[in-house]
Amino acid sequence: MLSEGYIYDVLREALRTAVLISAPVLVVALITGVSIGLFQALTSIQEMTLTFVPKLIAMLSVFWASMSFMTQSLIDFFQSTIIPSIAGG
Repeated sequence: MLSEGYIYDVLREALRTAVLISAPVLVVALITGVSIGLFQALTSIQEMTLTFVPKLIAMLSVFWASMSFMTQSLIDFFQSTIIPSIAGG
């Protein structure tokens, strides 16, 4: 039987891994959104596609570039945390 503390530790590690693998895409979305918002405020251009398309392109390119890092982080989490708890419990 797994203890309550162990389950909390696994959940904490899962949340840390989720934040770690989502951080590159979210940071790029934030930077791109702020940059485009600043550009729109300075030029008074209020086009909806101007905010959506560059942010989408930036997020997809960063996602593509960091896919191996994300995959390796998930593999490490499962091999070090989830699989041993299944095998041991």
